[in-house]
Amino acid sequence: MAATVSSFPTLRKRQSPQIVCRKKDKEKGDPYKVIEITPPPKNLGIRCFPSNLQCGESVTIEGKAYTISAVTLRYQLRRGKYEPRDKRLDVLSTGRYILNLYFDSLLQQS
Repeated sequence: MAATVSSFPTLRKRQSPQIVCRKKDKEKGDPYKVIEITPPPKNLGIRCFPSNLQCGESVTIEGKAYTISAVTLRYQLRRGKYEPRDKRLDVLSTGRYILNLYFDSLLQQS
C-alpha cells in the first residue's frame, strides 16, 4: 500500500504569550499588565510588582505616581484544572483617584 500525504495543515494549540520580567525587576515579584483606565485607556506595559498588591495602594511607574483601582487575576481551564493566565492592574493617576473619591462623596451627600 502507498502512503498518502495530507495537504491539510496540522492544528496546533494556541499558546498565550508569556509575560516575562526583566532580570532587575524579577526580584520585585510577579509580572502585571498595567493599564491606566482614564479615558481613553492607556497601556503602560508589563511591570513587575509584589504579588500582594491591593486596591488603593500607590505605585510608581516611570517616575509618575499611580493608585491601583483594580487587580484582576485571570485563569484558564486546562486539562480539568484552572491555571493562572495573566495578571492585570488598572491604575489611575493619584490626582485623578483623589478627585474621583471627592466626587463620590459629593454624590453621596446629595
